[in-house]
Amino acid sequence: MEPVWFTFLNASDVEQLELTDIEILDAVEGGLRAQGLGETVIEPRVHLMPDPAFDGHFNVLRGYIAPLALAGVKIVGDYVGNYRQGLPSEMALLNLFDPSTGMPVALLDATALTEMRTGALTALGARHLARPDAKVLGHVGARATSYWNVRLLDRIFDLAEIRVHSRRPESREAFAERLQRELGKPVVVTEDWKSCVEGADIVVEASRLERPEPLLRTEWISPGSLVVPYGTNSAVELSLTDVMDKIVVDDWGQAHAGPFGALRAHVDSGRLDEVNLHGELGEIVVGSKPGRESADETNLFWHRGLSLSDIALGAAMLKKAEERGLGQKLRFA
Repeated sequence: MEPVWFTFLNASDVEQLELTDIEILDAVEGGLRAQGLGETVIEPRVHLMPDPAFDGHFNVLRGYIAPLALAGVKIVGDYVGNYRQGLPSEMALLNLFDPSTGMPVALLDATALTEMRTGALTALGARHLARPDAKVLGHVGARATSYWNVRLLDRIFDLAEIRVHSRRPESREAFAERLQRELGKPVVVTEDWKSCVEGADIVVEASRLERPEPLLRTEWISPGSLVVPYGTNSAVELSLTDVMDKIVVDDWGQAHAGPFGALRAHVDSGRLDEVNLHGELGEIVVGSKPGRESADETNLFWHRGLSLSDIALGAAMLKKAEERGLGQKLRFA
């Protein structure tokens, strides 16, 4: 048998790629387009919880994108208390395979990739479901993905007002300072949820709760706004879905499977099902379902994270790494 090699991209390699906002958005949108056209296979994420004492779990995401000729499996650790040890709360590895032979193609440090693709999914959902003239963002949460939410939303909407809040004052202050430095515009730090989200055109709920708690009140949501909740534990009231004109998910198969997710209780209670679900974002991207149709629509986009986004962005990273001569070739067999 001829030697089998695969490419390894570590965190430094990924950083040196210097992916642009447009490259990230285009790659993730390509994955959504393939999904909307039925050219993918996606299986609901599964979870490994090693021990309740560890205060964390692993997410395992799996998928296949035919146009890219790649299958992928990503394993991401989700450990809320890692900040106490100076570690990121989410660390990930993405494995890419040749779907026709099962042979490995690449192994990537997917920590930054996860942050980028999550932000891209938030921004792309807003592109189709928020008002085109949306200018005020209320963002709860200062986790690693939060930066990319705000950065890519600002890329699309050129926001006039950015408000941020998180549980720990030091995290929200540091988050705001980074955004101000890199976006070149002021950021308002709020001390509570209400002042962060009330009256905002786009509301993103990316909090890091240890248990479900209804901290985001439905009464604070303005008509005509877009709400994007994606935390592991729900921070929204059951009544949130009652005020929505359109409810969109990234993938219904995994939205109603598994124990976690911001709208888990809404699915379990029957408030969210296939009857009142408007559709998946991929369907909107390819035009088989409409996005926002009027200025006064109040919409919700719930994304749990797509393996397809990981694979699509991983493929874009591999291509750019080859062009720049980055990464290592490792022998598999």
